[in-house]
Amino acid sequence: MILMDIYDTASWWTLVIAAQVVIGSAYFLWTKKKREPEDKLTYKKFNEWKPLPLVEYDLKVDEPPLMGKIDENVLNVGATSFLNFDKEPQIMENAIASLHKYGVGSCGPRGFYGTIDVHLELEERLAKFLQVEETCVYSYGFSTMASAIPAYAKKGDIIFADEKVWFAIQKGIEASRSNVKYFKHNDMKDLERLLEEGVQKKELHPKRRAFLIVEAIYFNSGKMCPLRKAVELARRYKLRIMLDESLSIGVIGKNGRGLTEHLNVPRDEVDLIMGSLEHSFATIGGFCAGTHFIVEHQRLSGLGYCFSASLPPMLTEAAITALDILESQPVVVKELDEVSVKLNKALDNLKHYTYSGDELSPVKHVYLKDDMSHNDKESYLKKITKYCMEKGIAMTTAAYLKDQEVKCPEPSIRLASNRKLTDDNIKQICELLDEAYERVGPK
Repeated sequence: MILMDIYDTASWWTLVIAAQVVIGSAYFLWTKKKREPEDKLTYKKFNEWKPLPLVEYDLKVDEPPLMGKIDENVLNVGATSFLNFDKEPQIMENAIASLHKYGVGSCGPRGFYGTIDVHLELEERLAKFLQVEETCVYSYGFSTMASAIPAYAKKGDIIFADEKVWFAIQKGIEASRSNVKYFKHNDMKDLERLLEEGVQKKELHPKRRAFLIVEAIYFNSGKMCPLRKAVELARRYKLRIMLDESLSIGVIGKNGRGLTEHLNVPRDEVDLIMGSLEHSFATIGGFCAGTHFIVEHQRLSGLGYCFSASLPPMLTEAAITALDILESQPVVVKELDEVSVKLNKALDNLKHYTYSGDELSPVKHVYLKDDMSHNDKESYLKKITKYCMEKGIAMTTAAYLKDQEVKCPEPSIRLASNRKLTDDNIKQICELLDEAYERVGPK
């Protein structure tokens, strides 16, 4: 009865198709031969496989410019602790006390469970010292610039930057994915030319955000930024200014507040001040300073702030203590300035070198006069610094990533002045440089 119902409801061609499917499936399963899976990685094929090298075999890697262990009897002019705070007993004692109180690290980012009272105290103290509304503290100096720039500059924006900004700023510009135009080092006329071209080509207009990024004292040259002219151009062409004061905080200005104080430029003329705590403050970390609106934006958009563990409490306490000393003894800034000027004059008398660096800049770059290739200069300078190290003065060659730098600077010996340097020390440094050239330099 059921078969009759099916036959009545289904047409004859439906039954034919069903029969073909059943017969075809049965034939396919009957005729299919059982195949063993092929082992593609057999021992024979494995021996025949010759992968291409990821890196060329003849690649030459330069040795890193390491100084080695520096004894107490060695005069160190390679480290950038300009105020000599790395040997300040009070800073060490407070840092150790903080270590016993809080432990080694905060174990978390600032926005989660990494904020401790010393972080808030340091931010408040820095804001008061720099005479700005607010600051935020990063756990690493390099990540401060590399995070702060892309927190504001985005794809579609345009950035004007000095061609000798240091590597952290270059990485920040790269991360922003903005259109970047580099002007000649410290050349405001070239910057003005680029800005005027931008107006004519309609690259600069009110609907497009534009930024100007400069350093107060350039780490790659020791030159001081003509900030007054930069501010004038920024206001004329509607640019937002980002100023890196890493080498100028605690170095220049009556109270050590940096280039803005030294040139008497109002703080509100600079949109964002960035800086590192790893030089004058002799600790680790960095900061960004500005208005409440600008700084607060980084707490949600600065990747190095949001996703990195916060600055260890003991290093934060070290920065607070360094700030205490700087505020109570502003004479240390004057002492450093005097040493920097003396070192500048002494470098004028070098026989075999040229140098770069403003009078008040604590960083000086010493270059070979000889005309030779980049690699040869770098090789001879390493020999010279090694010779000086053996004679009791620690120096370092400036390290650059040649393949990644926007415009790789010329090889140089980077000297850092220190407020504890005496006249005899400065004389000894210059005499040893000339002696090293004659012993191990180009023949």
